[in-house]
Amino acid sequence: MNELIHETSPYLLQHAHNPVHWHAWSVATLQKAQAENKPILVSIGYSTCHWCHVMERESFENEETAALMNQYFINIKIDREERPDLDQIYMEACQLISGSGGWPLNCFLLPDQRPFFAGTYFPPQPAHGRPSWRQVLQNIHQAFTQRPEIVEEQAARLTKYIAESDNKLINKELITDEESHFFTKTDLDKIYQRLEARFDTENGGFGGAPKFPATMSLCFLLSYSKLTGNAAAKTHALFSINKMIWGGIYDHLGGGFSRYATDGAWKIPHFEKMLYDNALLLTLLADAYKWTKKQRYAEVMEETLNWLETEMKHPDGGYFSALDADSEGEEGRFYVWQKEEINTILGDDAALFCAAYHVTEEEKWEDKNIIFQKQDVEEFLEQNAPFNMLFAKQRLAAARKKLWSVRNLRIRPALDDKILLAWNALLCSAFCQAATAFSSSVYDNRATELLVFLTQQLRQPQGDGFYHSYKDGKASQEAFLDDYAFLIAAMLDVYETNFEVSWLAEAVKSTDYVIANFWDEADKLFFFTTVRQKDILLRRKDLYDAATPSGNSTMAKNLQRLALLVGKMDYRTYADEMLWATKDAILRHATSFSRWAAAASWQVYSPKEVVITGKEFRHTAAEINTFFTPNKIIMAADSSYKNELLAFEGKDLSKEAIYICENYACHKPFYSMQELKNNYEL
Repeated sequence: MNELIHETSPYLLQHAHNPVHWHAWSVATLQKAQAENKPILVSIGYSTCHWCHVMERESFENEETAALMNQYFINIKIDREERPDLDQIYMEACQLISGSGGWPLNCFLLPDQRPFFAGTYFPPQPAHGRPSWRQVLQNIHQAFTQRPEIVEEQAARLTKYIAESDNKLINKELITDEESHFFTKTDLDKIYQRLEARFDTENGGFGGAPKFPATMSLCFLLSYSKLTGNAAAKTHALFSINKMIWGGIYDHLGGGFSRYATDGAWKIPHFEKMLYDNALLLTLLADAYKWTKKQRYAEVMEETLNWLETEMKHPDGGYFSALDADSEGEEGRFYVWQKEEINTILGDDAALFCAAYHVTEEEKWEDKNIIFQKQDVEEFLEQNAPFNMLFAKQRLAAARKKLWSVRNLRIRPALDDKILLAWNALLCSAFCQAATAFSSSVYDNRATELLVFLTQQLRQPQGDGFYHSYKDGKASQEAFLDDYAFLIAAMLDVYETNFEVSWLAEAVKSTDYVIANFWDEADKLFFFTTVRQKDILLRRKDLYDAATPSGNSTMAKNLQRLALLVGKMDYRTYADEMLWATKDAILRHATSFSRWAAAASWQVYSPKEVVITGKEFRHTAAEINTFFTPNKIIMAADSSYKNELLAFEGKDLSKEAIYICENYACHKPFYSMQELKNNYEL
């Protein structure tokens, strides 16, 4: 019997009517496998995964295939976004066995949860060097029943390797000298050189196809450039941003970015749109806009923020997880065009639009056109409409709006409508970056509203813990390290945007909870799962900054910030220990440790501590926040605030002043923004 009908995950519900006897992951299901001595088939994916849909249509909806699965296995479906802890473990098994990974992930376990075989997509008939799914099922059944000693040996070897794999990245040596474990300028230069070696100087970004945004690495490049004066780092970061916002990976009609490009030039997207990607890209764009004041960056931010508000927001608060790549059973169908269709809709404006957005026979993808640019619209118009630039730009804007309106009449991609704490917290931070970039109360209010929603709707009723996921008015699943780390970062970002000191108290409370429930004193790092999580084979430590930042790297940065904001220097000790534990890995694997590298830079370039007092503190702070200033914290208040923060001690909160401290020393106060600008560079 298929039990997924009782679940709330959109991915699980997509499989609720398969003839496969699917179960959700639960203690009861695991006990059933042990009682019946059957191997477990764990099939992991997510609702917007194209190849997950393909395998479902080809195999999981097939009665004969389902009969084999039901006869031989206990079948469990997992939404990787709901249970990233399980996905981590079994994805590593797949990578060890096959040398690669991805979704759908199909992993076979002994009844005690230990993996012994795994793969990704398998076709219904043998093809492309892959066995058919039925062949895999038969072979696994025969191995389990006829060669149990080989299966046991494989499971033991895989489990041992997975259990020890974290250790390969962790420095186990004790800190023996107060300063020797700190990062140096030379170390940061080495990190930059590692990134530079992978620059794609033709198309931007790093490496070849498929091309992911690598947002955290680009953020590091901007920060590194500002801190060191290295112009090449800034040049490549901005070049990469430009290439992305010209490419098909950006939705030029509706706003928002697709998850990645399948080609090296950003033209052909994998059309799914993820909340976390857009949150991280908004943060990157905010940094770029603050530094350059380039209007196109502001426009892309506004368009993406509008898409989030119109298509991704839950009516009660919070933001949905993703939009599918597929509609009507076809990848990208919602987004692509035929040239004749555009000609009919736009009439006299079609020629200008098609030239600007490369709607040509030569640029077709699978016999359809993807809308993309090869240069900024202004540059194109300078070359093609130099005497009518403003009018031509208005015509193009009107054309985009017309096409967007027609596109909205199409059958839409499926929406994954669960609300994830971690991803929403990333978006909350992005709202703060937009608020500070534009001095906008609108985005400040959105950040606060979202943070209130998360802390109210996903907070556990007892204690200080949170839930990971929210859907249909119900929060579920113990929150993971990422959830807490990104939430704490959001609390700090909201404080540094509107200076409501209660968010600092919340951040301290959640940080202390994370230390109590996730900290591993032996390795000086945080586990991914809380000490209360009992239904997993292993407790892992997620260290890589991958599609989303690592919870550990984010906590290191949180601890650094909190140490200065609230004066609890033991937090800095935790952060220093974490950076020492991962120092070798950061230096070796820069593209996978870029947020770690940002935390490392705080040890090299002392943060600027900005304290603002007086009744105009909000206006002054808002102006200071429009500058791109890496490694900065900012605190502000007037005499109406009851502040217990150490930074305000001995200061007259009623007096207009700006205090800046760095390198354990304080400058003389500045008494106006003009005086600050004349005498100090932020």
